[in-house]
Amino acid sequence: MFPEQITRASSVLLVASLSVLVLFGFGLRAYRLDAEGLSEDELNKVRAVADYRQRGLTPTNGEHPFLMKALLTVSIVAAESWNRTAVAESRPHLRVSTETAARLPGAFLGALSSVLIFLLASELFGAGAGLLAAALWAFDPAAIGFNRIAKEDSFLVFFFILANYFWLRGQRAAERGDRNPEPFYWAAAAAFGATMASKYVPHFFAITISYYYIFQGAPRTRWRLGKLRWLKFFAIMGAAFVICNPTILLPGTWHEMRVFATENRIGHDAYEFMGQLYRNQATLWLQGSPWYFYFVFMGVKMPTAVVAGFVVGLPLLFRQRLGDGRYFVLFWLFFWFFPFTLLGGKFTRYFTFVLPAVHITAALGILYAGRLLARLLPHRGNSEDIRTYARAALAVVVVAFSAYASVSAAPFYRLYMTALGGGARAAGAYFPHDEFYDAALRDAAREVALLARPGAIVASETPELLNYYARLHGRDDLTSVSLSDREARDTLRAGDLAVVARGRRYFSNDALISDLNVAEPAAVVSHGGVEAARIYVFDDALRARTSDLLAH
Repeated sequence: MFPEQITRASSVLLVASLSVLVLFGFGLRAYRLDAEGLSEDELNKVRAVADYRQRGLTPTNGEHPFLMKALLTVSIVAAESWNRTAVAESRPHLRVSTETAARLPGAFLGALSSVLIFLLASELFGAGAGLLAAALWAFDPAAIGFNRIAKEDSFLVFFFILANYFWLRGQRAAERGDRNPEPFYWAAAAAFGATMASKYVPHFFAITISYYYIFQGAPRTRWRLGKLRWLKFFAIMGAAFVICNPTILLPGTWHEMRVFATENRIGHDAYEFMGQLYRNQATLWLQGSPWYFYFVFMGVKMPTAVVAGFVVGLPLLFRQRLGDGRYFVLFWLFFWFFPFTLLGGKFTRYFTFVLPAVHITAALGILYAGRLLARLLPHRGNSEDIRTYARAALAVVVVAFSAYASVSAAPFYRLYMTALGGGARAAGAYFPHDEFYDAALRDAAREVALLARPGAIVASETPELLNYYARLHGRDDLTSVSLSDREARDTLRAGDLAVVARGRRYFSNDALISDLNVAEPAAVVSHGGVEAARIYVFDDALRARTSDLLAH
C-alpha cells in the first residue's frame, strides 16, 4: 500500500496518522450536515433519487452522471430505514434528515480523499510531502465546504486521484520490473471509468495522457502500453463507465446532455462577484466572469499560510531536482487553471478538482521553507535534531492554522474569510451565490409560512425550493413564482410576499431588489450570523412604489 521507501515501523506511524486525518476530516465534514437547507441544485438530486425509486432508471437530471445519484439513493434509503427504527424505538432525536443523507456520501469520500492524496503525492515526492498534503486537504475550510454539498465535484476528485494513483504505481512497477504492472493499468482504467461516471469532464484525462507521453521519448523507459494494452485499457474504462452510469444508455439522457451543453439550462443571467454582476456563461470567455475569479478565491478563502506555501512551491515544480513527478502536478495545474481562467462561466465549487494539486504544491513549498529555516539554526551539539524538529514544527503550525480556521467556521465553512479578505465581517461579500448556496431558504420558508395569508403568491429566485420547504411547513396553499419572471411578478398584490436571498441577485431583478431593500422587511433571516435573506410582505404602498419594476 505504501511506497517502498517507507519502512515497516514508519508505516505503522503513517497508518495511525492517516487514520487521525480521516477521522477528524470526516468529523469536520459531517458535523451538523443539516445546519444548512438544501440548495436548488441539491433539491434536483433529491428529486432524481425519488424518481429513480418510483420509476426505475430514468433520464431525470440526466445532464449529470448517475454514479453520485446512485450513492445518494443508497444513503437516503438507509436513512429512511434508520429513521423508522428510531421512531419505533421512541428515539426521534436520532432521526437523519434528508439534508444529511444527501450530503453524507460526499463528506465520506471527501474525508477518504486524504488517504488518496497521501498515496499519490508519496508516489511523486515522498511520504513527507504526501502526509502534509493530506493534512492540508483534511483541514482546509474550502475543501470541507465543497465536500459538504451534494454535488459531483467531490466524487470526481476521489476517483480521479484513485485512478492516477494506480496509474503511477503501474509506471513504477514497469520501470523497476519487479512485478507485473498490468493489474495497476486495469485498476486505473476502471477508476477512470468511475471518474467519467462522476462528472462529464473527459478533457481532464489529458492530464494523465500528457504525463505518460512525456516519457515515451526516453529510450530506456519500460513504461509503454502498446496498442493492444491501450485497446484493453479503454475497453475496461468504457465498461466501468457504463456499469457506474447505466442511464447513459437512455435516449432521454442524451437529450438532457444536449440541452445542457447548449447552455439552455442556465436559469439566470448573472453571477454576483465582489458586489458586481457579471454574465456567467462558459462560452462568453473573457466577457463573462473575470479571469481573476479563482485567484481571488484562493486569496480570501484559503488559509493564508497554505497560499504562501503554494506561492513558494510553484517555482519549485520547474526545478529538475524535484524529480519527474513534478510534471504530473504541472499538467494538473495547467489543464485546470488555463481553461477555467479563460472560461466565462465560473462557480467556486469547480475549484474542488484542482485543490489537491494546490495542496501538494503548497506542501512542497512548506517543506522547502522548513529546510531554509533549519539552515538558519546554529551548527553545534544536537543541531541536526533541532533542525529536524524545526522543519516539522513549521508544517505542524501551518496545519494547525488550517484546522483552527475550519473549527472556527464550523458548520458554515463556505462563509470562512481570511484576514486578507476582511475576516468574518466580509463573509458573503465576494461569492454570495456559492457562499450562501440557498442555505437560508429553509429558514426563509418557515418565516413565509408564518407571514403569508392563505393562497398568497410568493416570489423568489428559487420557487421550487421555496415551495418544497413551504410544504414541509404545512403551506400547500402557497403559489411560488420566480422573481425574475416579469409576467408572474406582475400578478403580485397586497398580502403577497417576496423573498430576496443573498447570492440571487441578477440583471433581471437588480432594480427591483434595490427598490425593495429600501423598504422595511417583514422578516430577516440570518445564516451563520450573516444576513442571508429578507422577506417583504406587499401592502398597498409597497405595491404602488414597485409597480413599474414588477411589470418591467
